[in-house]
Amino acid sequence: MLRPQPAFAPYLAEALGTFALVFAGPGAAAVNAESSGAVSGVGIGMSFGLIVMVMIFALGHISGCHINPAITIAFRALGRITTARATGYIAAQLAGAVLAAIAIDQMLGDSSAAAATIPRLGGDDAAFISELILTFFLAFVVFAVATDARAQGAFAAIAVGGYVGFAATGWGPVANASMNPARSFGPAVAANIWDSHWIYWVAPIAGALIAAAVYEVLREPHTPGVGAHEHATHEHKE
Repeated sequence: MLRPQPAFAPYLAEALGTFALVFAGPGAAAVNAESSGAVSGVGIGMSFGLIVMVMIFALGHISGCHINPAITIAFRALGRITTARATGYIAAQLAGAVLAAIAIDQMLGDSSAAAATIPRLGGDDAAFISELILTFFLAFVVFAVATDARAQGAFAAIAVGGYVGFAATGWGPVANASMNPARSFGPAVAANIWDSHWIYWVAPIAGALIAAAVYEVLREPHTPGVGAHEHATHEHKE
């Protein structure tokens, strides 16, 4: 007889997944600073993308592997999860991020400041716009591959991880390409760096909510090749 999943399992999964994300991504940035560039910007971007891909494979079937308050809030806005679950997820994500950031700080000391997200190239304006746009497309990809039955769901981890890797590598120098309030909150707590921290909450949440609204329009049964009966079947599966 199969043992039922404990009620706390999804929340523990979100905490573990976010811990892994912060330890791997911002952790790589801190190691890069401590080692005078041994990891490199490309290595940091790969660390972000690969850990997201791996955690989706490992935890997606347990909690959905949001590991990002902006994604969780967007799911709640669409009514795909309850307010209670969304609140629990966000609390777990923030806790996991803080614990990972503290672990980085304990191991690397002052170099852990490199894990923090602050506006860099272009200042606050560029940081806000980049976080908004990057999170929009992150959430857009998540909704496309993880919530639409017409998509190839088996490749969700690769698609989302690949996007995160691109964003962290290509746009990291602008404002660290956080796209995730928890990812920014953990290192801010550990290193006590709060420069323009509001950007890393407001812009990602706004971007994710806009993406949710846009993808809901695209989800309508007007897509060429998807008939009314087929669409109804897909909606039932969702």
